[in-house]
Amino acid sequence: MNAAETPLTGVEHLEKPALIVGVVSLVLCVLLGLGNSTQFFHSYLLAFVFFIGLSVGSCEILMIHYLIGGTWGFPLRRPLEAGVRTFYLMAVLLLPILFRLPIIYSWADPAKVHADPVLQYKQFYLNVPFFVVRNVIYFTAWLLLAYFILKWSRHQDETGKPEFTHRLQALSAPGLLIFGLTITFACVDWVMSLDPTFFSTIYGMIFMVTEALAGMSLATVAIILLAQRNKFSGLVSPKVLGDYGNLLLTFTMLWAYLSFSQYLIIWAGNLRDEIPWYVVRVEGSWNYVAQVLIVFHFAVPFILLLMRFVKRRAASLGWLAAGLVVISFVDIYWLTVPAFEPARPQFHLTDLFAIVGIGGLWLWQFVSQLKGRSELPLQDPRLKEILQHV
Repeated sequence: MNAAETPLTGVEHLEKPALIVGVVSLVLCVLLGLGNSTQFFHSYLLAFVFFIGLSVGSCEILMIHYLIGGTWGFPLRRPLEAGVRTFYLMAVLLLPILFRLPIIYSWADPAKVHADPVLQYKQFYLNVPFFVVRNVIYFTAWLLLAYFILKWSRHQDETGKPEFTHRLQALSAPGLLIFGLTITFACVDWVMSLDPTFFSTIYGMIFMVTEALAGMSLATVAIILLAQRNKFSGLVSPKVLGDYGNLLLTFTMLWAYLSFSQYLIIWAGNLRDEIPWYVVRVEGSWNYVAQVLIVFHFAVPFILLLMRFVKRRAASLGWLAAGLVVISFVDIYWLTVPAFEPARPQFHLTDLFAIVGIGGLWLWQFVSQLKGRSELPLQDPRLKEILQHV
């Protein structure tokens, strides 16, 4: 058997512990939430938004690879497909939020809507039934895309027929457009509507780039760890690692450009309805979080990813990618939590248990879908051409 045909190894031992830790942490989070349901759902929303971003980011990178090809994407195919399969889990984890919207969002509380003219004006869009319908549409679109991507990928592995490669390419172009639209509306619903007076036309793009960066970073960490135990037919070379570093650099620069553009337009334009959103996030203790993002979400990775010896070494690139996953969570935290705690960031045990709980379940689903898969999609005709020269 060819080395690339062997199943992936080195992940099996993570499956059961991840499930146990995830379930126990979520149970503890629920028990703590019995005394403070508001804080429970605030913590739960934060964890949900971050981990659904990893699923979305994985699908974005996978469709980009299907669309444009390239050696860099073939080793990442299995981790990215495993990330896409977590959509089914995240659809289930969305349900608690849908059943307790008034606890999280002011526009879902009839008393607050009655007392606020702004909420009354936006009630045609920000209302519970329409919110639920929109979320059903988002997940229906994502699950359908995931279903066909995974189905045709499996058929490609089984038959090697070129038609499945062409189908995946044909689906990816409109698929990325669908993701762009649905992610824009989803992040507006889940996060931006926490501050109903705030508005930004590039808010969705910022989220989409953050999710792509987090998904690419996680896949990079996964493939570097897997490459220590699996051969990958020599494809995880310094050059390919350099490609991963270049992609991380691209998403880092794009995040900085979009984030600064949004800030500059709102502040320079003196947009009175939008400026308070930034005032909360750049004053007091929240200013330290903003500075951390400037330094570690842009400046440090930007400088390091310009260095070839950093990008082409598995150890340095792996640590850098892991750091980008963490800082992506800090970014989601900075965007979300000030709506609940405008004075200063506060630590709650429910935050920890919600993150570890949903994260444990996400990792369990990720590992369970990753184990046993072949290292590479050998039946992809584009990969066959590449392997002839390796």
